[in-house]
Amino acid sequence: MIFTKMEGLGNDYIYVNCFKETVSKPEELAVQYSDRHFGIGSDGLILIQPSDVADFRMSMYNSDGSQAEMCGNGIRCVAKYVYDYGLTDKQKISVETLAGVKYLELAVKNGKVEFVTVDMGTPERRASQIPVALDQEQVIDEPIEVAGREYRMTCISMGNPHAVVFVEDVMGLPLETIGPLFEHHPLFPKRVNTEFIEVVNESEVKMRVWERGAGETLACGTGACASTVACILNHKTKDTVTLHLLGGDLQVRWDREQDKVYMTGPARVVFDGEIKE
Repeated sequence: MIFTKMEGLGNDYIYVNCFKETVSKPEELAVQYSDRHFGIGSDGLILIQPSDVADFRMSMYNSDGSQAEMCGNGIRCVAKYVYDYGLTDKQKISVETLAGVKYLELAVKNGKVEFVTVDMGTPERRASQIPVALDQEQVIDEPIEVAGREYRMTCISMGNPHAVVFVEDVMGLPLETIGPLFEHHPLFPKRVNTEFIEVVNESEVKMRVWERGAGETLACGTGACASTVACILNHKTKDTVTLHLLGGDLQVRWDREQDKVYMTGPARVVFDGEIKE
């Protein structure tokens, strides 16, 4: 099986071109080959497939084998792959995901994609649709108790569930301890991705993320979008935010008139390889 290792801000995945390759049991392959000691090493597996409703389809599996609806960093790398590897010559493409069809615009330099802007769609604020097991319509600045401490969370879905928590010192958090407790908290029937945000100013924030099924990652595109919406709903930033993640920076804009979120960031090929087994 031929594969390509790619990363968006350090959020790395194994990509397989399913126009040429056949992948059976992707859940098992995701676990086996994501292992950073005995495998290729990644945050998961992404399959690039034909689609009946878009230019391409993206199927994503976390490093624990669970399937995810959507990945912002991952879909930017899909866009780079299909252009750089000659599956399309279009600089505006559509990609089918479990969170719906996403529309992407590619910034090309010297024949290669450098940056991708993704129309991430409308942020879901209804608690029942995220889902969050609370009775109110929206979850904005609501208390949640984790490890004996009360935090305040704002919950958004960008096709997958996110809880955004504002903190004073994001780098000082014991994320390995509290991250799993958020992920598996009984308020989240489908588990949750948790973003911890330190506001720098009205246009910049620092972010760390604990992703369900993957643990702490260097970046999360859907999480950056959810965090931007949460910042604006809590009157902490303007409508365009630069997010400083461990793997680099993303720019996210919430067009409140259209009620759509746009994310811009890089994508990079790490290496190509072949699995002999």
